[in-house]
Amino acid sequence: MAKVQVSTNQAPAAIGPYSQGVAANGFVYVSGQLPIDPATGNFAGDTIEAQAAQSLENVKSILAEAGLEMSDVVKTTVMLKDIGDFAAMNAVYAKYFTGVCPARSAFQVAALPKDALVEIEAIAVK
Repeated sequence: MAKVQVSTNQAPAAIGPYSQGVAANGFVYVSGQLPIDPATGNFAGDTIEAQAAQSLENVKSILAEAGLEMSDVVKTTVMLKDIGDFAAMNAVYAKYFTGVCPARSAFQVAALPKDALVEIEAIAVK
């Protein structure tokens, strides 16, 4: 199995020993994306809506680098600082996924890096 790193400056650089994404066996695995605006290095905003949108834009940019689109996503995992933000996050999420939506897990976590409100990872197929 050959694996290829997927990297773009259109999404935040990895803040640890991991890749933004990895392509292997026809799949692209996108690491959890914090709501960091790659142009500023800061969170896109302090609301769940702004942060969810930025996390998804980061996923979208990494997929684009691999030649894929959001419609190619087959699975996502959404980690929320507060499960009470689920409905608001879901309203933003619905703008990025239509038709046959990916399978998804969503849950509250004790904490996220940099005290983010949300982190989203994805798996897409070529």
